[in-house]
Formats: sequence, structure tokens, C-alpha cells
Amino acid sequence: MRESLEEIAKEINACTKCELGWSRNHAVPGEGSANAKLMLIGEAPGREEDEKGKPFIGRAGRLLTQVLSDAGLTREEVFITSVIKCRPPNNRRPKKKEIRACLPYLRRQIMAINPRVILLLGGVAAESLLGIKRVGEARGKPFKRDRVYIVTYHPAAVLRNINLLPYLSEDIRLGKTLAYSET
Repeated sequence: MRESLEEIAKEINACTKCELGWSRNHAVPGEGSANAKLMLIGEAPGREEDEKGKPFIGRAGRLLTQVLSDAGLTREEVFITSVIKCRPPNNRRPKKKEIRACLPYLRRQIMAINPRVILLLGGVAAESLLGIKRVGEARGKPFKRDRVYIVTYHPAAVLRNINLLPYLSEDIRLGKTLAYSET
């Protein structure tokens, strides 16, 4: 029997395995379809996500929602989460020990959802799950492991460099195509 996302979220919301669990307003387990064929994984919650307990609702999230919509997808049909479930202070990059503390939750979420394709948004997600350190060199190329992984730019990076937007859009469309193809 598959573990439920609700059970995992309950544990995440009570977690204090690292110092982030003591400083957060809300943990951000993720949201979307428990049967999603496409899963999107970012780095960590930001200020707005920490305030509301929902993933990707700030500026980067609004951009992600628009790019998903442009590809013919809704937030409700995919599952959106992050490697880290609590906001690091000042939105700093997560520490390795924080990633190690959260990865078991993420792996359990992946097992519970069993998506066909996982889109890794940014370097932290790419390095944490695939050991890939350079997004630009890996993006747009499907990696077949236990399922298909696609590395792309984080929407926050796109906000800092709008020239990256076509790549993010292309990678989300590729993820959709691979997730919903009949092969």
C-alpha cells in the first residue's frame, strides 16, 4: 500500500530534524495531485511560502504558474514541492545537513506519487537528486534513472535573467510531453 501524501505532510509539519524546523512559520510539504504524472521540485520555500505554507506562491511561483499554463498544465494536475521543506534564513542556499534531513521526505513523496517525469528546478534540486552541479550543461536533456528527470532553470533565476525564460518554457513542455506520452 502506498504511503499517503497527507501522512508525509503531517510529519514534515512537525519536523525539527534541523534548525530550520525551529525558525519557520510554516513548513511547506508541497501541493498538487497525488497521482501527478509530472512532479516539479525546487530548492526551498521563500518568505511568502513560509508565511502561507504553500509552494511557489511568490514572484517565482507566479512565473512558474504562468509557464505551466502556457504549456497547457495547471498547478492542480502536477505536484510542486522543494528539496527543503522549511525556509532558510534570508533565503540563503540550504546547507548540506539541511538537505540530508529533508531528502527522506522528498524521496517518500516521490514514491507516494510515482510520477513519470520529475522536473528539477535549479541547481539545488539537480545536485540533490542527480549529483548534477551545472544546470546550464544538463538542462533540456532527459535523464533516465528510476524514472525520467529533466533539469531546468529555477523560476527565480529566470526572474534575474529573462533570457532564460525560453529554456524554462521548453523544458516544462518537454516534461509534459514525456509525462503524458503513451510510451
